[in-house]
Amino acid sequence: MRSVLSAGSFRGWLAAAASGAVLIGMTLVGLPGTPRNVGQTQSAAPESAHEYAVRQLLAQRAAAIRSGDAAAFATTVDPLAPAEFQQRQQEWFRNLAAIPLAEWSYEVDATAEPLLGDDTWEPVVSLRYALSGVDSVPTTRRIEHSFVRRGNSWYVADDAGEHRWRGPWDFGPCHVVRTAGGLVIGHRREPVERVARQLDAAIRDVTRVWGPGWAQQVGVLIPESREELRSMVGPEFAAEAGIAAVAVADRVDTAARRVEGPRVVLNLRTATELSDAALAVVLRHEITHIAARPYTVDGAPMWLREGFADYVGYRDSGMAPRDIAPDLTRELRISGPPTELPAADFHRAARLDLAYQQSWSLVRHLVERFGEQRVVSLYHRVAATDSPAGAEAALHAETGLTTAQLHAEWARSLRETFG
Repeated sequence: MRSVLSAGSFRGWLAAAASGAVLIGMTLVGLPGTPRNVGQTQSAAPESAHEYAVRQLLAQRAAAIRSGDAAAFATTVDPLAPAEFQQRQQEWFRNLAAIPLAEWSYEVDATAEPLLGDDTWEPVVSLRYALSGVDSVPTTRRIEHSFVRRGNSWYVADDAGEHRWRGPWDFGPCHVVRTAGGLVIGHRREPVERVARQLDAAIRDVTRVWGPGWAQQVGVLIPESREELRSMVGPEFAAEAGIAAVAVADRVDTAARRVEGPRVVLNLRTATELSDAALAVVLRHEITHIAARPYTVDGAPMWLREGFADYVGYRDSGMAPRDIAPDLTRELRISGPPTELPAADFHRAARLDLAYQQSWSLVRHLVERFGEQRVVSLYHRVAATDSPAGAEAALHAETGLTTAQLHAEWARSLRETFG
């Protein structure tokens, strides 16, 4: 989501990834082989001695992390590694100790990489973790470890692979605040606590519209640097200077209503410039994406996905339509109403704000015409399909309107609302 700030207007949203259409966990989909749980064996492929030893090492390491046992964790690190690495491992452990974890374990794909000599091994390693009170199911992320044998024992020798995933704890000491509705994790006390003060109210506001049928627990990350932001949301969005926030997920199965690793990620640089009211809009928008993500296929119409999130974001904000949609107001004055439902402009950077404003106004019109609960039902129907024909059928089944009829009604409403 992008945020454009000016003296007279505020926009707080992201591009297409806001609904999780761009999944951070896509690197996991292409992992070679099928990771196995640490400490388990498979009868189809007998475990080698080094494979068994590394699995036990990682099981010991995970247990030390879960229990906060620094001494036990230290025994998993190569005693002959450079002092810098050993110190970095200690700092990493301390950073992670601040994070409330419901699960932390490792999986190893022993088929991907052979031994590099008799005493060094670099298999594919995946981290399986869950934030306590936030994640209803664990998520899995690929990390990179190399292992070395010293005598009869194996140790972690390095973890600085170029393509490894990194969490907030990899970027420095973490300040964590738990609220009734989730966790806020960052590195600076003031922004973390500021977001935490608003989180529960934002969750309640979203639930009033969407309904109680979602987890109502949200994890919010506030990365400190551009590098950390890139790790959380991907390079294409970290490059956006105006990004305010984005909702992401590692893996989504809409058929099973299963979402792994849903997070709201705030850009510290941009978010600190927001007023409390503007921050509340951003949080409501992104949390709406979190609530709706189990029901939203990647190809669902953008005008509904983003327009609905914007509608919830701005609901009860007290802002006038002209202030919410200044670009739309200007476009109406110059060119008249849009000739079609918002679609193409989501792929044109120069008109992205206009696409969001059009989508917000379209969903606002639907709410005024049919009521919020009918629009929520419409969202469930339309967001379940990536087919234009399917979306058309869902729209007609829920509202009795065709796309052409909806467009005509919306165009008339724009004249009434914006003059």
